Amino acid sequence: MAGDSRVLMDHNMETGVTPAQVKKLPKHLREAQISTERTHLISEPVRKPRQRYVQKDGKCNVHHGNVQETYRYLSDLFTTLVDLRWRFSLLIFTLVYVINWLFFGFLWWLIALIRGDLVHADEEGWTPCVENLNSFVSAFLFSIETETTIGYGYRVITERCPEGIILLLVQAILGSIVNAIMVGCMFVKISQPKNRAETLMFSHNAVISVRDNKMCLMFRVGDLRNSHIVEASIRAKLIRSQQTKEGEFIPLNQTDINIGFDTGDDRLFLVSPLIISHEINEKSPFWEMSMAQMEKEEFEIVVILEGMVEATGFSVKTQKAALQESSGSWCAGGG
Repeated sequence: MAGDSRVLMDHNMETGVTPAQVKKLPKHLREAQISTERTHLISEPVRKPRQRYVQKDGKCNVHHGNVQETYRYLSDLFTTLVDLRWRFSLLIFTLVYVINWLFFGFLWWLIALIRGDLVHADEEGWTPCVENLNSFVSAFLFSIETETTIGYGYRVITERCPEGIILLLVQAILGSIVNAIMVGCMFVKISQPKNRAETLMFSHNAVISVRDNKMCLMFRVGDLRNSHIVEASIRAKLIRSQQTKEGEFIPLNQTDINIGFDTGDDRLFLVSPLIISHEINEKSPFWEMSMAQMEKEEFEIVVILEGMVEATGFSVKTQKAALQESSGSWCAGGG
């Protein structure tokens, strides 16, 4: 056993070359001879799936963190209210009206308290500011009736109360402003044609194939509704990490994919399903990629379709993202 210095390998790969003999062999033969069992068991590390830049529901998977100038959201309050989720929009809608009614109800109750209407309400010959207003609850109800113009007629402001007349004018004006803002926000939010994008369909896979003797990246898009999308246009972006010649690393570099904007083919007459094609030529970002490189590259193709709804005239936009799953095929998702 001491004289036998053979290297024991897998039982199917036993070799009779000693270490001294191995050193004399050429490099490529040494690498072929000394293949240990461990080297055969090592496999390429499994890459984690790339996180989508655009989620399957069409929303961008980007979170804005460390935003210090949050006051800028309040400078564009209308857009901020429109962009909120429905649960928060309805909550704010309710709170604004309730707080407004409570505030003016408190002012009506305060006037009645200062004038002494709450104490002398039952005395004959006493003219209150608001008839039949004898508590905060009745003042709150009068505030609601005034601002919503219900007009039950039980509580009525009298002409001998100038401060009440001024408060009535202020509440009428501010109430109209609140109605304009809140109803306007709800109308814009309801009229947004987000659901219209649900009937704009993209093919599940984008493929690379030969078309007219040219290598092309192709996918299909179609509209399920009978009402057409007017002025429909389509564009595509390639999103991947890139390192510049100066060494700068750009994690989400966006590159335009030509799908006809130089020839006008990006303007669609979307009556029947159409095949959108991108020619892979010298100007294409895929020109220098081989099929093997495409399998290793981590990139995402985002397709954006825009247009106007024929029935309403509102603009609509839908976007899809394609991630590579297999050789020459990309799985699409988005909304």
